[in-house]
Amino acid sequence: MNEERIGREPVANRAAGATAFSGTHGGNDGRSTGSRIGAGPGLCDDGRMARTVLIVDDHPSFRATARALLETEGFDVVGEAADGAEGLAKASVLDPDLVLLDVQLPDIDGFEVANRLRANDERPMIVLVSSRDAGDYGDLIPACGASGFVPKGELSGAAVRALLE
Repeated sequence: MNEERIGREPVANRAAGATAFSGTHGGNDGRSTGSRIGAGPGLCDDGRMARTVLIVDDHPSFRATARALLETEGFDVVGEAADGAEGLAKASVLDPDLVLLDVQLPDIDGFEVANRLRANDERPMIVLVSSRDAGDYGDLIPACGASGFVPKGELSGAAVRALLE
């Protein structure tokens, strides 16, 4: 079981590699990050879970893989962005429920993008991804308001759902 010690008290998730934080999903609406894994793609359709997703990552191959994986598992990917500025612009137009956000972007790092996205609104929820481990980022993940973190190699719909419950 993966249990990282970063910032707020971590919740050990059953989804491989997913690290959530106790308390809320990063906003102030009281939604718990919990540690249960959803029962399947239909979970995205019940109004409680993120349905629309914006993927922000500078690697086209990762964006394509993440899109295919998430769409197969019931998420609706409404857009993609290759850097932080494009991600911020698309988030304001597309108004996704969730932003899957790479930490290492060529212009603005993912932590700053997350801070800007969360500054004026409770939406969107944010899940950070990176090829590095969550422990490499210390308390930056919970401090930026993200719901949690998933290593790129361990991304799955179940891991994302577990962070958003």
